[in-house]
Amino acid sequence: MIKKIALRSALLLMIIFALPVQAVKITPAPPQVAARAYIVIDADTGKVIMASREEERFPPASLTKMMTSYILESELTKGNVSKSDLVPVSVKAWRAPGSRMFIQEGTQVLLSDLMKGIVIQSGNDASVAVAEYIAGSEAAFADMMNQHAVQLGMNNSHFMNATGLPAEEHYSSAKDLALLAQAIIQRYPEHYGVYSEKYFTYNKIRQPNRNKLLWRDDSVDGLKTGHTDAAGYCLVASAKRDGMRLITVVMGTKSEEARAQESQKLLAYAFRYFRTHKLYDAGQVLETTKVWAGQQDKLRVGLTDAMAITIPRGESEQLQAVLDLDKVIKAPIQKGQSFGTLKVMLEGKLVAEAPVVALESINEAGFVQRIWDAIALFFYNLIN
Repeated sequence: MIKKIALRSALLLMIIFALPVQAVKITPAPPQVAARAYIVIDADTGKVIMASREEERFPPASLTKMMTSYILESELTKGNVSKSDLVPVSVKAWRAPGSRMFIQEGTQVLLSDLMKGIVIQSGNDASVAVAEYIAGSEAAFADMMNQHAVQLGMNNSHFMNATGLPAEEHYSSAKDLALLAQAIIQRYPEHYGVYSEKYFTYNKIRQPNRNKLLWRDDSVDGLKTGHTDAAGYCLVASAKRDGMRLITVVMGTKSEEARAQESQKLLAYAFRYFRTHKLYDAGQVLETTKVWAGQQDKLRVGLTDAMAITIPRGESEQLQAVLDLDKVIKAPIQKGQSFGTLKVMLEGKLVAEAPVVALESINEAGFVQRIWDAIALFFYNLIN
């Protein structure tokens, strides 16, 4: 049984009250981005709005620390560690070269401070201390990093350390780093606020967040910078405007200023010419359909997860939802059982698809009702 169904009311209003004059949709070409690789995605839908060399492997520099902080956030959420834990500082952590939080060997540091040292100050010393505390050694922590990368679908990433200091076989891609940023934002929102903090003071040393966009654009609230000679200047940023959140990644730019400017280009273009539309809520009733041989004769069906799409601005009036349900649905029915598919089309092209499931369980009817329904179903099938 295939039928067209309504999209959310906001989109319907756009159709009903559309001007009679046919508007010409004009979307300019994407901007030229001076980066070795880049990508911009919608954080909610995962839609890639524009990208270049996004799956190629490059040194990620301190963008690596996003995975370090991601694992820390995971361990905090699981209850394996606490922000109030006192973490011992080893000689290796104390001697870590490059950017530093300036922790001292032989002391103990609050895990909450180390988290800020990783994210805000990009401290290599803080990263090593956390890696050793969680996994026992930095090498064992790197193994955890790679296991998490596999789970996140980061197919072009491999980590050798917790810092991003140059190492053989230590690499990632713009797409993978966007996936990692998306996971940080969506899975651990209670910890995400640290990525927007502009300064952190430890050991009487005040250091600024290296993400210049935090000062330039109020909609930007994270995530991380990175730089080595091999990697160039890199930045993963996220911004939210009018309910739409974007993630940008630029790798291999020429300066701190360049990575900020190229990220701004991506954000400006994507926010101006694209829009994310929430079409259906999780558990929203899409249809009430006939049930045979059940203790009730109607079944409500819908989606397990909310559905949203990212499309060019001005094209929402062309969206069309098509519900393809099983022709005959018999009890018993378990909540969550699939009975069809919802497809959303834009100008004849599939832009979203999801299984349609039972929103309730229905037990099988008694013997007499089942016999009666079997007879009725026989004639129903004969006619149809």
